[in-house]
Amino acid sequence: MQHSYHFPEESLIPSPALIFYQNILLNNTKTAIQIAGSPDRLWPHVKSHKSKDFTQMQVDLGINQFKCATIAEAKMVAETNAKKILLAYPLVGPNIERFIQLVQDFPEKEFYALGDDLEALTSLGNAACKHGRTIPCLIDVNTGMNRTGVSFSHLPDVYRRLHQIPGLSAIGLHCYDGDRHEKEADKREEKVLNTIAKVNCIREKLKEEGLPCPVLIMGGSPSFPCYAKHSLPADSYFSPGTVFLYDAGYSAQFPDLPYVAGASILTRVVSHPKEGWFTLDTGYKAISAEQKISGILPELPHARPEFQSEEHWTFSMEEGWETQRPAIGSVLYLIPWHICPTCALHEYAYLISDGRYTAQWRITARNRG
Repeated sequence: MQHSYHFPEESLIPSPALIFYQNILLNNTKTAIQIAGSPDRLWPHVKSHKSKDFTQMQVDLGINQFKCATIAEAKMVAETNAKKILLAYPLVGPNIERFIQLVQDFPEKEFYALGDDLEALTSLGNAACKHGRTIPCLIDVNTGMNRTGVSFSHLPDVYRRLHQIPGLSAIGLHCYDGDRHEKEADKREEKVLNTIAKVNCIREKLKEEGLPCPVLIMGGSPSFPCYAKHSLPADSYFSPGTVFLYDAGYSAQFPDLPYVAGASILTRVVSHPKEGWFTLDTGYKAISAEQKISGILPELPHARPEFQSEEHWTFSMEEGWETQRPAIGSVLYLIPWHICPTCALHEYAYLISDGRYTAQWRITARNRG
């Protein structure tokens, strides 16, 4: 939080506004590549930034495969120079045909699907057959988060049956461990080693049965350094997402991660409603508020949030610090606690490069359509 987020053109930017700092984003991406050992080992998620320009920047750094949560995100990645695109979300209902259409619209790209339900996967296979396609598919593994995925105990049987579904080609396992919230890196690594052992055991069992399982996509932002420290097969990939933009929540929860928040919300003081209080123009329509904390003001450590509404966020200064209350019209910067849903609230981000405002990057896939 030592970085200065101000820039000379800030007086021209209407608030509230999403700001990206390109130099930080580049450094964060290069740090992730260094930890992974190579850009070829990264299969990052785009759901945090949802930006075509951001994705192309990472492609230019050598990353050629990306994960998506929506059809819109997958289409966005397909419009860059990336080669491989995994829709890391169960396909059901109309999204099955939408995904197949996307595969047909971009024949030069390699699209991958995943799933955890054999009936839904069969529907995807039927749709693929109808259009003369075979879709590479991974089984989504429930490593303990209990959001989606197949449990380790049922994984071998489900993978065997995936091999039998026409229109799909079983190629591996997707192991996102979103339940890795351990603040201490050694405790996080202990959990990761347990996952690696289970996955390797199942993979060897499948191999003995003649069922290839060549691709492993492992981990998320907090856990992927733990996977990268241990010898995994060359066809194993790591899939961080938040680390590239980063946010105040990850900075607080994972002090061992070597990243800097590269996005902020430019905000202005609009009112002094009572003594020692001030109100910003950033309500929860401009910054994600699903956490207990929406964000922090790094320049004002003695400001305390009082309440937030749609278009306002009111703070008070701690006792003894009332004279440090910012003046009406002051430009301040909020570091979001959770950057991923915050980005989706904005049409575009103002790009700051080498300390100057240089461009706007559209949040291309902020809509799910």
